[in-house]
Amino acid sequence: MTVHFIGAGPGAADLITVRGRDLIARSPVCLYAGSIVPPDLLQHCPAEAEIIDTAPMSLDEIEQAMVAAHSEGKDVARLHSGDLSVWSAVAEQMRRLDRRGIPYSLTPGVPAFAAAAAALGRELTIPEVAQSLVLTRVSGRASQMPSGETLAGFGATGATLAIHLAIHALGQVVAELTPLYGSDCPVAIVVRATWPDERIVRGTLATIAGLVAAEPIERTAIIFVGPGLTAQEFRESALYDAGYQRRFRGREAS
Repeated sequence: MTVHFIGAGPGAADLITVRGRDLIARSPVCLYAGSIVPPDLLQHCPAEAEIIDTAPMSLDEIEQAMVAAHSEGKDVARLHSGDLSVWSAVAEQMRRLDRRGIPYSLTPGVPAFAAAAAALGRELTIPEVAQSLVLTRVSGRASQMPSGETLAGFGATGATLAIHLAIHALGQVVAELTPLYGSDCPVAIVVRATWPDERIVRGTLATIAGLVAAEPIERTAIIFVGPGLTAQEFRESALYDAGYQRRFRGREAS
């Protein structure tokens, strides 16, 4: 028996990996975060599968559901939104399984920031404009930020920021980043990327708060900040330059 932690992707049901889909299809128990995992994914479950929505459950209750499946020798498909590597609350579940000697596996998923970038139609790394992407958040009820991880600290680098779980603190984001990026710095907010009600708000650090106030956003949004979001006049990458020699090109330099 194995508990299969599966990144279910950002929203659209067809953005799950083939491996994740196949694990769902052969697991007789499925635990899924019903508030943020698309219900269409459950169509991959076996016909007689036990399907449990963990949205109203505590960690203790989730653990007990896994223990019960383990006692019956049944594999568990444990679905989390996006990718497991960031803000998935998987670490505490794995720690509890380790203590009980219950085996588990991890299958990555499409992360929300990647889906949001696709919705924007943007590459987030632009030659000589933006070569670093910082995934971060602000303190919230679920957990506080470590003292050394601040918006101001990250913003001082000039990197593109992808700020998760922070739409409630948009005013704080604007106040802390405007002195570093300037009021005319581009901002893009992607709400519920890949869901049917996906929405995009584009502005600058000077205008974004007013745009959101006119049409409020409650949750499930990523705030992107950085000059690379609108850059058009940038040098082309040397990767495909005719004079750039690399071992896979296999031709003489001109």
